[in-house]
Amino acid sequence: MGVIDFLKNVGASIFGKGEDEATSITNLLNTELPGQITNLRVEFKDGVVDLFGQAESQAVKEKAVLLAGNIKGVEKVNDIYLTAPAAPPAEETVYYEVKPGDSLSKIAKHFYGNAMKYPVIFEANREVIKNPDLIYPGQKLRIPKII
Repeated sequence: MGVIDFLKNVGASIFGKGEDEATSITNLLNTELPGQITNLRVEFKDGVVDLFGQAESQAVKEKAVLLAGNIKGVEKVNDIYLTAPAAPPAEETVYYEVKPGDSLSKIAKHFYGNAMKYPVIFEANREVIKNPDLIYPGQKLRIPKII
């Protein structure tokens, strides 16, 4: 993937809780993706997050990028140092940036032609979205292919 851009002033506010930014992001990833990234190391400077380590799958790598990027104060996530087994070509993931007025069902209707497929998007982003009714403009989501 490389460097992925995010909106710097939207997302969860986790900084300023007595930890430096890198530690806050590391703790978030270890909590949301327990044991799924070995040798995890996070660096943060000037709104850019660098992720290091080995993810157990391409999906875990993508979730780590979204978790780190959907934090207020993060502008870019560089994942070139975070390795993962290659995903089969059929599993290539599309990313979508939430727009004002969007809902998971509206996004599902757009990508799948069926609003009732919104649970597919919710499950693919469960670590990023805690409630399917609470998404926000600027948030990036994984849109998995339906076979």
